[in-house]
Amino acid sequence: MTDAEQSVIRITMTSRTFEGHEDNVVAVAVFPDKRRLVTASSDNTLRLWDLEDGVALKIMEGHHFGLQGVAVSRDGQFIASHDGGGTLIVWNRDGEPLTAQPIKAHSGLIYLLDFSPNSTFLACGSSDTTTELWNTKTWQVQGDPINCGARVTCIRYSPSGEHLAIATQLNIQIWNPNKRNCIAKFQGHSAFGGGAWTMTLSLAWTLDGTRLLSAGSHCDPVIRVWDSSTWKQVGEPWKGHTGDGFRLALNPTGTLLASVFSDCQVRLWQLSDQQTIAIFKHANPVYCVTFTTDGKHVLSGGKDKVISKHQMQDPVHFPSILHLIFFKDVSREDTPKEQVAGSASPFSTILIINTTARNACVTGDLTTATKLLTQDIDADSNDHDSYANRSFVMARKADWDHALDDAQKSISIQPSLMGCISMGIAHCGKRQFKDAMKAFDLAFVFVDANINKTGLLLLIKAIALFNADQHDEALLRVQELAATCPNADSLACGIVETYLHVQVGVNALDDARHNDAADHFAAAINTISFSSISPIHSKYDIFVVLFGWDLESLWLTAHQYWCRSLFQAAFKQDYIALHAAKGDEALAASNYDLAIELYSTAIHLDLATDAIFANRSKASAGKMLWDDALLDAEKVIELDSSSYLGYQLKHAALHGAHRYDEAIEAFNIMLSKLENTPDTETTNLRQQYVSPCEVDGAIEASIKAQLDNAPHRLFDTSTGRLCNREAQINAFKMSAEYKELLSSTMKHGDLRMERIQDVVAMYFRYGKVVYNLYPAGGITKLQSFCVTARNKGYRWAWVDTCCIDQTNNVEVQQSVNSMFVWYRHSALTIIYLSDVPPSSQPGALTGSAWNTRGWTVQEFLAPKFVLFYQKDWSLYLDNRSPNHKDSLAIMQEMGNATGIDAQTLVAFRPGMRDAREKLQWVSSRVTTWQEDIAYSLFGIFGVNLPVIYGEKKQKALGRLLQEVVAQSGDISALDWVGQSSEFNSCLPADITAYKAPPCALPSLSEDDIQTSISSLRHLMTLDFVLKLYARLDNLNAPHFGNCRLHLPCIAFRVTAVKRSRAQDQEMYEVRADGLHDLLITTEDRLIQFSSPRPTMQTFLLVRPWNRYLLELPDFADQSGLAELPDVDDDAQSEDDYWSAPGSPTSDAPDVFPEAQESIDSELSDRALRLIARLEQPFGAFLLAQQRGGEYQRIASDHDIIAQVKLEDLSSIMDMVRTLEIL
Repeated sequence: MTDAEQSVIRITMTSRTFEGHEDNVVAVAVFPDKRRLVTASSDNTLRLWDLEDGVALKIMEGHHFGLQGVAVSRDGQFIASHDGGGTLIVWNRDGEPLTAQPIKAHSGLIYLLDFSPNSTFLACGSSDTTTELWNTKTWQVQGDPINCGARVTCIRYSPSGEHLAIATQLNIQIWNPNKRNCIAKFQGHSAFGGGAWTMTLSLAWTLDGTRLLSAGSHCDPVIRVWDSSTWKQVGEPWKGHTGDGFRLALNPTGTLLASVFSDCQVRLWQLSDQQTIAIFKHANPVYCVTFTTDGKHVLSGGKDKVISKHQMQDPVHFPSILHLIFFKDVSREDTPKEQVAGSASPFSTILIINTTARNACVTGDLTTATKLLTQDIDADSNDHDSYANRSFVMARKADWDHALDDAQKSISIQPSLMGCISMGIAHCGKRQFKDAMKAFDLAFVFVDANINKTGLLLLIKAIALFNADQHDEALLRVQELAATCPNADSLACGIVETYLHVQVGVNALDDARHNDAADHFAAAINTISFSSISPIHSKYDIFVVLFGWDLESLWLTAHQYWCRSLFQAAFKQDYIALHAAKGDEALAASNYDLAIELYSTAIHLDLATDAIFANRSKASAGKMLWDDALLDAEKVIELDSSSYLGYQLKHAALHGAHRYDEAIEAFNIMLSKLENTPDTETTNLRQQYVSPCEVDGAIEASIKAQLDNAPHRLFDTSTGRLCNREAQINAFKMSAEYKELLSSTMKHGDLRMERIQDVVAMYFRYGKVVYNLYPAGGITKLQSFCVTARNKGYRWAWVDTCCIDQTNNVEVQQSVNSMFVWYRHSALTIIYLSDVPPSSQPGALTGSAWNTRGWTVQEFLAPKFVLFYQKDWSLYLDNRSPNHKDSLAIMQEMGNATGIDAQTLVAFRPGMRDAREKLQWVSSRVTTWQEDIAYSLFGIFGVNLPVIYGEKKQKALGRLLQEVVAQSGDISALDWVGQSSEFNSCLPADITAYKAPPCALPSLSEDDIQTSISSLRHLMTLDFVLKLYARLDNLNAPHFGNCRLHLPCIAFRVTAVKRSRAQDQEMYEVRADGLHDLLITTEDRLIQFSSPRPTMQTFLLVRPWNRYLLELPDFADQSGLAELPDVDDDAQSEDDYWSAPGSPTSDAPDVFPEAQESIDSELSDRALRLIARLEQPFGAFLLAQQRGGEYQRIASDHDIIAQVKLEDLSSIMDMVRTLEIL
């Protein structure tokens, strides 16, 4: 390593190991809270660790196919792990699984996972050549998989989330994850080296996203850098590794890169000059590496089954003024050379340990040292020296219980100096100082009055006390030893005192006590009696073995820290102000990483104000580092408890961390601070905010509006429980969605009903299933439906056979009338075809029994989103579109099965129009209850009527048709053949009467109409035509009263009825005034009569009046009133414009003669067109007068087609009537 490399960063020691896995550690990931990490191992377990004390918080199990890796979301809320079987498991931040079963994500091995920067998506790449994106809210795959064309080896989101880099066996691909298009594709490492084994194995982005770094396989074992604007390589490859590049990791500030290849090394590179600045060697291959969130440690692990935590010392840079400080090299003339390098190491006089174990302790490989010493103990259970040495190693690991155990075993076998020292160190670590002093006192028995051993023993005793936080006493003991024992090793005393002063100084710096730190570093420098090149590391390696000290850099470290403390003490005020100002600029520019770094520097220099803590909290929140933001918010509260600001920040941090109950509590405290402050300006801020009570009221209103169009009972798809409306609302108010909404709606501007409605609608959206629950298999179907709905992301589901209380008449009444609306407002309707087997061919839907049932018409027409499922709950025709109404093939089948056109199937609107056509849709369908054939049409026609089971189908259908005719005036429902209803003779007894299509009469072309009009002008006067038009226009619409139909019509009196027989049918020749003679077929027996032989009973052939013949504009289709002419204010007043009502024939011509002429011409034309249509054939009813003067329709087996005699058209005026029909 060069001098330049050494001066920037050193890894001083392995500060901690995380032990417990039983096989290779394959992955490590840290949480943004800086307190925890998670590891994955080939032993198929994950472990959640406390980063500070190394305690395993949780062991997570569930994988069975060779665990491959683990990732933590950027917001710290999710953990995702993957294995060689293509299985994905997602966990919450506490290590609890979020899905009932592991997710089978891929058919092949999953190589790597990566969360998007906003933590909303998880990308996973596999050997099956695909990459999938999973939505972290629903844990469903988002869209189709990305086909990468070759085995995927690594995936990485760019810092902005705009790009997804995918490394494959053949190339590197850059995708836009939102649009699913490939932006770039280049060979990467495959272009360098030969053969199929040359490939890209690992990727990492720089923080600004301008560079992509990649690591190659053993045929190209280098790191390459790619420009994200051109996707060309920039600069030379970074060389130094051999083997396969397992992992790349960037530190949080983006200045350092850690790399792991199969050469048992962790290399640290400086991005600015691509130089290696540190190498940490492992005894075994290393598979994973990452930085801690604060960037102060490197974590690496691999075949040694542990994770090693390596502490880094940041580079120290000083202003030029500090270059004037003179670092005097203390290898001065008054220091005897033999003191520095002359005498033999006292190591061999105290410690007895084999060379390999000693070297492992010196290099910090404590795992290897433990194994070697354990082997010695296993070989000789009475080896008291190995027990003592293993006790030292356990103490190095801070494993005090095992350290004390081994020390006691050593002494029990044979009391010795090493055993007593190990006992004293272990007791100190456990804070058992009296026992520790007894052990050290006992150790003096074994020094044989040797002054060097005595001195070293006293120093070891002081160091043990120091490590147990007895700093002052330890320093005092070392100083007294140096002062009172002239024969003691002064160099050893100086080294120990220097090291202890440096450690106390570092602690003071960490606590921002810069003056204290400067004093200790100055004391350390004044104590130094060795030069920067003295071989103290080897001479006094006893301190390295026992305590892990780094004596090689002690001289440099003491001077650097002294300079730093002087600098911070002298310039911290200006330095804080400068960093705070720069931090404010970075915060304003949303450069949160830089802002956090600058504010942190100012805070570490002491004298930080609540404003700096507040701004760092905002920056941390911008990075979604919610725990950090919360700590700073609480610091603001601590510094100024009367201010509302701290609670505002606390609310933001808790809300971001999804701790909504605490967030709402913090928000309420903030409001109280605003209300109780004496500052008027601050009090006015309160007006901007709404209280949670106000928000809750708005949410309540939105819930009510949402549930007005929802069923009363729904299934909870998670539990299978049937919940009434109160239970649904309670569940919502316990949900994270409700609390998030309550917590996020702070200001009046946030109180937008659209957002509240969206959240409420998303929560209460429900799926609807269509099938009959038979006793056998009904529960299984219900469970399958709930699972299907839950997998689609729906919390609530509705099944008509289970969710309606059939014993409650009120509920049944409301349910039947609301059914169409419930279907229309369902987020998804699932239609289960129990008689359609799996893998059916197209056409199976047409033959399903589902298409024969009455209720299924509205069940399909009402919903906007529909999915058909086959018998095994697989999608029909394997059509995986989100809505089968978008499938042309399925819609074609539905059209063939129902006779409903495609446009109506997809976008049906309920209403009265085309009543005859709607009735024909259900004319061949059946229902379990006879009344349901009518009730199932309530929603189709948009009517709301009483539900009266037991009234029989004639009455139910009659009430429905009565309402349709009365509301719409549409008489097409009177067009049927068959038996008359007991409800009213003009209505059919059964819905099957509409099975035959309506009577098809020849239509007139426009040329035919004009020809007819020309002939009519010679037969009748325009005055007659206009009067007939006005007479028909003034007729009231048809309506019912007490089951009697009041029918406007043109009635033709029957003058003769003669019975005839044809083809075994009863037929009658009928003659009527103004009509051509015609034949009628009916099961009713008619009285025969003629003019010479008249009858007392009156018979009429009537043409029901249809207002559509008037060709009036349909005002219901117009969006508004016609625009009035502009009014010239200067020329005409509004009073002048709106003249008093008058006669249109007398007043209008004086004002608008041209307009009146146009109106008269248009009216004349419509009147003549009406006469032309009246002379065409029409469908007629045969009516027989009853005793009370009312009429009754005589049903016919065939349509009655009549036609007016042209010469009798002039007599129609007298035939226009309104008849009352029973």
